[in-house]
Amino acid sequence: MANRVVVCGVDTCKLPKLKAEEMNQLMKKVKDGDELARDEFVVANLRLVLSVVQRFYGKRDKADDMFQVGCVGLMKAIDNFDVNLNVKFSTYAVPMIVGEIKRFLRDNNSIRVSRSLRDIAYKALQAREQFTKKYGKEPTLDEIAGLIDTPVKSVSFAMDAISDTVSLNDPVYDDGDSVRVMDQIADTKHDDDSLNEILSLKNALSKLNKREREILLLRYFIGKTQIEVSDAIGISQAQVSRLEKNAINEMRENIK
Repeated sequence: MANRVVVCGVDTCKLPKLKAEEMNQLMKKVKDGDELARDEFVVANLRLVLSVVQRFYGKRDKADDMFQVGCVGLMKAIDNFDVNLNVKFSTYAVPMIVGEIKRFLRDNNSIRVSRSLRDIAYKALQAREQFTKKYGKEPTLDEIAGLIDTPVKSVSFAMDAISDTVSLNDPVYDDGDSVRVMDQIADTKHDDDSLNEILSLKNALSKLNKREREILLLRYFIGKTQIEVSDAIGISQAQVSRLEKNAINEMRENIK
């Protein structure tokens, strides 16, 4: 996406580049109601929208949609911008463009989220943004919950619900050899120690007689009670208990 030059049929290489003074003069015409000047100002700032879209690198498949939504944010910024403020238009517009794109991505998440959860999440996001601006640091989950008068558990669940889903095949970075999300997930079930334990158990199990193996299979792999095992193999519950205990002790000795 970073190298893309055509978005929604717009060739970004051909977009005009205006100087700051030209932008200011054009904005004054826009505020005077000049529709042609407004169209020209929108086109002159499409690069700004593209630069925001490029931030969402992991959403390449939605680039066109994000560009269109970003343009909506751009036009809202143009309509609401106050020329009397000592602020560059780009400084004012970028947060609005980002906000429109983030809202689009949340509302079009592949996992459907209830309206009530989204409302809590949006309130939490607004509270977090206001807190950060005021205190210069990110608030904790408890602080956010307190600001919007909502249980911490509900805030946490709502924030998780609107989080973007990630594919295991999504690239983390590409430096010749592409590294994907799945490459960074540790396999805690198949490390060397676990494999050694499995091999030891298999070896110890193989040294038991047929009936002892059958009892352990029914008891610990299938989950039957001793009474159910006694009914299944035709011996008393006391015999099942004795054979099971002997089999476990024998396996422990073989594993040592």
